[in-house]
Amino acid sequence: MAQRCNGTIVDEQRKTRNEKRESRRMQKEKLYGKTLNELIVVTKRLGLPGFAAKQISDWLYKKEIQSIDELTNLSKKTRELLSSDYEIGLSAPVNESKSSDGTKKYLYKVMNDKFIETAYIPDEDRATICVSSQVGCKMGCIFCMTGKQGFQGNLSANEILNQFRSLPEFGTLSNMVYMGMGEPLDNVTEVLKSLDILTSEWGYAWSPTRITVSTVGLITGMRDFLEKSRCHLAVSLHSPFDEERRKLMPVQRTNTVKGVLDIIRNFDFNSQRRVYFEYILFKGLNDTPAHVKELARILNGIKCRINIIRFHPIPGSEFESPDIEATIKFKDSLNDKGLFTTIRESRGVDIQAACGLLSTIQQNKSL
Repeated sequence: MAQRCNGTIVDEQRKTRNEKRESRRMQKEKLYGKTLNELIVVTKRLGLPGFAAKQISDWLYKKEIQSIDELTNLSKKTRELLSSDYEIGLSAPVNESKSSDGTKKYLYKVMNDKFIETAYIPDEDRATICVSSQVGCKMGCIFCMTGKQGFQGNLSANEILNQFRSLPEFGTLSNMVYMGMGEPLDNVTEVLKSLDILTSEWGYAWSPTRITVSTVGLITGMRDFLEKSRCHLAVSLHSPFDEERRKLMPVQRTNTVKGVLDIIRNFDFNSQRRVYFEYILFKGLNDTPAHVKELARILNGIKCRINIIRFHPIPGSEFESPDIEATIKFKDSLNDKGLFTTIRESRGVDIQAACGLLSTIQQNKSL
């Protein structure tokens, strides 16, 4: 009897997996998130004229369409042909949280059954969206909730840009940062595709200076990003000392600060492209005069800005954030060494939207 019951359970599990696989197979391919070259492939596959790809990109990225039926400069027959295998592929957030400081956090469903978080940060003269590039993260930084979540998958260019396009405040956005869940340069192919769409004339035609991509310092991905994009770079540093950084960020074992800085020193940055170093301040750990001195040494000759970020406590962490007086003193000490340094304002702390707090582990577990 037990064997038959176990066999039935296994059969039901197999049936469920097969049904999910078949459902994925039957899903239409998404047009939103495709580059112009990818749209050319689509139009050639369907036997459409060469100019159709540019027409489609105009509708996707310059007009706020929701369905293929709205591509009114394409014939009805062409729209029907597209609709048989493709859809626009936009999806609205499934939940919203609002902070007392005006920051909002949105929950998006991705990869059919996973979730990511996106932050919208309004300010006096600008509005920034902080997008995710992965579900969870592989990097394992011990001060980060996303790192504690582990890794569930890479987002496609469609899923990255959907956070941008489907944001209720889409029309107000002035800046975009890839500083949400995940390590962008661990998903460099899809991230670069999304940047191509954002900055190309046939896409959204945003200036690259409006976009910043953050990384823990993945050397191979950094090379690709620097060579194939003109957007700003932000490197998570957090300590100038190898052993100390290794304890905070396991990536230091294979992608050292020296290796990261060598790439930056040898790359020809134009006058508008910026390099930032993100520096989370931990009380009694990386906030000493010795750290100021070493930062000045290793960053000597690099035109850069340092953003000091106050640590936001997470469950099980032994770290603390220094008080504001100590934080200001550390900032002033770096400025005295000739390193342009600012303190980044913490936003959305009360809704877990601030730096290091994004996590969808509970939502993903409930599925």
